[in-house]
Amino acid sequence: MADHNLESVADISEPQASAVHLPAPTAWPMVLAVGIALIFTGMVTHWVIALLGLLLVLPAIVGWFREVLPFENVLHVAVSAQVVPVFSSRTTRAHSPQGENHRKLLPLETFSITAGIKGGIAGGTAMILPAALYGLIRYHSIWYAANLLAAGGFVSWAGESDAFLAQFHLQGFLAASAIHGIASVLIGLLYGAMLPMFPQKPILTAGFIAPFLWTGLLYSALGVISPILDQRINWFWFVLSQIFFGLIAGYVVNLQVKVRTPQFQALPFAVRAGIHTSAAEDEDSL
Repeated sequence: MADHNLESVADISEPQASAVHLPAPTAWPMVLAVGIALIFTGMVTHWVIALLGLLLVLPAIVGWFREVLPFENVLHVAVSAQVVPVFSSRTTRAHSPQGENHRKLLPLETFSITAGIKGGIAGGTAMILPAALYGLIRYHSIWYAANLLAAGGFVSWAGESDAFLAQFHLQGFLAASAIHGIASVLIGLLYGAMLPMFPQKPILTAGFIAPFLWTGLLYSALGVISPILDQRINWFWFVLSQIFFGLIAGYVVNLQVKVRTPQFQALPFAVRAGIHTSAAEDEDSL
C-alpha cells in the first residue's frame, strides 16, 4: 500500500510530457451543498428534514477530504500539441467611416452635463404654459396644476377639493417648484445622453417618442406613486405638456457643442484628424 502511494506521488510530481493531471471528478461537493440546503430548510419546516441534511453533510465532508488527503486523487489527461487553424467568414476592415458595411463606434460625440441641465431648465419652463392653460380653462386658475403636483407630497391635501387646489398656496408653490425643477433637470440630463444615439431625427425622438414612453410608464405606476394625481390628472394635457418639454429641451440640447467620447479616441489617427489617404481606402476595400 505504501509503495502504491509513493508511486502515486511520483506520478503527480513528475507528470508525463504528453499529459497533464487534473483533479478527479467527484460528487461530494454537490452532496454537501444539498445537505446544507436541507439543514436550513429544516429550520423553518421540520427537524426531520434538518436531520436528513446532517446525514448527507457528514459523509460528504469525509468523502471530500479523502479525495485530497493523504494524497490528491488526480486524473491524467493526454495532451497533443498541434496548430489549429482558425478561419472566419468576416473580412478585415479598417476603422474608417467609408463604406456602407462599416461598424461604427457610437456615440463618437455626446453632449456635456451642462447641455442636459440647460435643456431640462428650458423644457421645464416651456412645460408650464400648457399646464397653466389647462388649469385656466378647466378650473379658472393658473395654480391648479402646481397645487395638484404638490399634493402628491402632502398627505393632508389628498382629500382637498378642486376649489382648494385652484387657490394660491405658498407652500404648494414652493413644493411644486422643487419637484418640477428637479424632475426637469434629471430628464434634461437623460435627453443629453440619449439624443446622440439618434443623430438623424433627434427632435422626433425627444418631442414625441420619449414623451409617450414617459406617459406609458407613469400611467402604469402613478396609482402607487401618487394616488391623488392618478385620480385627477388629465392625460391629454399631460401628454401635451410632455411634448412641449421634449421639443424645447431637445432643441436647446442640440444647440450645444458636443464633446468627444473615449470611443472617438479608439479610431485611427487618420480618421480622427479627418485625413483619408489612398492607403486607408485600400485597407477599407479588403
